[in-house]
Amino acid sequence: MRLSSQPAPALAAWGNAWLSGHVGLDEAVDAVERSGPHLVGQVPLRSWLAELRPVGLRSFRLALPAPGDPLGLTGPAPFNEAAVEAGQAVLASVTDSGTGFAVPDSIVGLVPAEDLRGSSYAGISWRLFECRPSVPDVPSLAEADGRLTLAIRDVTEVLMEIDDVNGRRGEALNALRADTDSALPPGYPARAHRVDALAARLKLVLGIAEELAGSNLTASQMHRREEALRLLDRAVRRARVAAHNAVLEPAR
Repeated sequence: MRLSSQPAPALAAWGNAWLSGHVGLDEAVDAVERSGPHLVGQVPLRSWLAELRPVGLRSFRLALPAPGDPLGLTGPAPFNEAAVEAGQAVLASVTDSGTGFAVPDSIVGLVPAEDLRGSSYAGISWRLFECRPSVPDVPSLAEADGRLTLAIRDVTEVLMEIDDVNGRRGEALNALRADTDSALPPGYPARAHRVDALAARLKLVLGIAEELAGSNLTASQMHRREEALRLLDRAVRRARVAAHNAVLEPAR
């Protein structure tokens, strides 16, 4: 089930900031748990991270897959299926077998789900998967940046063709032009912050555009609108993955 929140980007970004020494463990966990407590299996997130680092926790990678587009995933099938259903996942690289799995140099997949208990407890529960030890095929930050720039042009053209319902087209265009802060923590390059902020802006625009009516469009225009929004969603997800994984790119 897709979540209403996005815990995977927060865990990947703040986890990397902690591993690189830019923030402390408490600051990282507090940032990830802003909307409620997190459990990895049955272990609190803070304890899981603290126990795993001494046995070789090295990095976190973000995955934002969609049906037909396994962006950031490496397999096997059970992990991919769970991640696509949730719409997000994190891949943790560990150099030792302290993950609970038998294979050293393992990749641990984490897939979030809502953890609701009673009338007051609301948190996130992470399922653990053993993943294939390979680097996922994702775009570089530079590639994602370029595609996002093209997506801005395309979505602007699409918005101008759609009925303006209750001023929402104007709201979308204003959101497209507005300044948005990056959600990335310290330690990420400036370009990653800029791309992440732009992707967040376009994600908001995408949500508004999908709600707008298209009664004034021909069948051909409607098809082009749907295709443009699909490509925009693809570009936004790639930009977010590239920005969150930017600290893992080789130095150029």
